[in-house]
Amino acid sequence: MSSLTAARRKLHINKENAIGYALLIPSIIIFAVFTFWPILYTVYLSFFDWNMISPTKEFVGLNNYIEVLSDPKTYRILGNTFLYIALLLVINCAIPYIFAFVIDIVLKKYKNFYKSALFLPAFISLVVGSILFTWMLNPVSGPLAIVFGWIGLEIPNWSKAEGWIIVVLSLITSWKIFGYNFILLYASINGISREIIEAAKLDNIPLWRIFFQIILPMSSATGIYVFIITIVQSLQYVFTPVKVVSQGGPDYASSNLIYHAYHEAFVVYRTGHSATLSIITMALFLLLLFLEFKFVERGVYYEN
Repeated sequence: MSSLTAARRKLHINKENAIGYALLIPSIIIFAVFTFWPILYTVYLSFFDWNMISPTKEFVGLNNYIEVLSDPKTYRILGNTFLYIALLLVINCAIPYIFAFVIDIVLKKYKNFYKSALFLPAFISLVVGSILFTWMLNPVSGPLAIVFGWIGLEIPNWSKAEGWIIVVLSLITSWKIFGYNFILLYASINGISREIIEAAKLDNIPLWRIFFQIILPMSSATGIYVFIITIVQSLQYVFTPVKVVSQGGPDYASSNLIYHAYHEAFVVYRTGHSATLSIITMALFLLLLFLEFKFVERGVYYEN
């Protein structure tokens, strides 16, 4: 009798498992069509010379990889990419942490106003933001140039100046995504026990020590998520202001790996080079994730 009951129980479990797998099939199909297949096709295209117009593709083996890796522009664009990542990590990871700490722990009034004001740009299109910043920072007729002119100063022609262009494009991107990261970090800090913080204040612990020794470790689970998503945003979101404002210029000074892959495919129609750049970008993502999980993840505190 007991063996019959066990068999029925096993059959019931197997039936539930089968139903669960069946319910996952639509998601797996969608994931395969829109993720796995594009990745495999991109790898396939990286071995061919094709302009997206010709009915045939010429197999060139590793030539695309050799040409891309031997091109000086690639290393300049790679340097731009890492500069975007560094700037956006500072602006959209470190600074929101400080803002969230100050608004939640230090300030006593108008918290809801500050939260709403900082999060508001997240609702506005990045294209609109790019156009708005271009107008505001116009070195001749923009509002900032007029105000600076009153005190005898000039703003640089940033859209034509190497270095400045990346800083401004990073600010445009940050204007869009700063509020989202801020709200995530604020919610995490707000979830930390007030008793711990009040006890530290009663012991006259300075605010900077409260931030680094209590807030930062206890909100690190959210912090590491914001850290990862900021790296993704630094390559993905910055595409829009580059496309709208500079188109990668001047002389590739504002381009990054994702925009350059787009440029190679849809502007100069070198699909093989574009696919190769896409594979290199994916490899860079994987490397950054590996380093993050190896050296940063171990210090994360998950209880909060």
